[in-house]
Amino acid sequence: MGYQNARCRKPETFHELRHLSAGQVSSSQQGVHPRLERTIRRHLDRHWLQPLHRPSIDSYQRLKDESSFADGRSFILDSGCGTGKSTQQLAKQYPDHLVIGADRSQVRLARSGLQQNLWQRDNCILLRADLPTFWRLLARDGHIPHKHFLFYPNPWPKPGHLKRRWHAHPVFPCLLALGGEIEIRCNWEIYALEFAQAASLATGEPVAVEKYTPQHGASPFEQKYLDRAQPLYSVTVPRQVTKVFRHTQGEKHSIFSGSKCY
Repeated sequence: MGYQNARCRKPETFHELRHLSAGQVSSSQQGVHPRLERTIRRHLDRHWLQPLHRPSIDSYQRLKDESSFADGRSFILDSGCGTGKSTQQLAKQYPDHLVIGADRSQVRLARSGLQQNLWQRDNCILLRADLPTFWRLLARDGHIPHKHFLFYPNPWPKPGHLKRRWHAHPVFPCLLALGGEIEIRCNWEIYALEFAQAASLATGEPVAVEKYTPQHGASPFEQKYLDRAQPLYSVTVPRQVTKVFRHTQGEKHSIFSGSKCY
């Protein structure tokens, strides 16, 4: 006789199913947000003037003054790197590049040894910074990453939180204008579809979503999802596409106004 509900399940089966579903995104939103296109076009038409984050300016100055970043070496960004484990793995994967992981959380970064907002070992750098400020500072100074990874950003699954997702955030044109090949990975197909649509709307070029099944996870989150056989998605915006956007829209979206800080 089959089990009729969760209360009747065998304990080990219930816990196994709960383990496999842990980390999956739950949302009442069932497709691309109906306000996505309007939101993107509004951001493209306006120059975002949010003040810069003063502690992140200080971190960026330390990056320029106290690390090998100042040598002009080709670099890769790992934005929202969390504990920095993905940054360290990327540094091994790309030994000829400087790999910079940035995250705003001191607690998460401290798990990799960061204590004073900047940590470097060999070609790996971890930096505590507010990403919108950090991206605008890099763009201002003409520092273009070879690759820019965003692994499993907060999906903000509530429909009312659309503008907190990177592709619907006012900083999105700045992210594109920063340049380099952008790759985002997530475990929510709607987020991937929205990111691809937003990038396509902004650049005028087709951007696709691909299912992604690596042999090994690039971050603890990715490995957890792989272990649980959850579907993963990847969106890549080619370097040439962001280069054209930078040349045509960069002055409008990359340069911040004045020296306002918070």
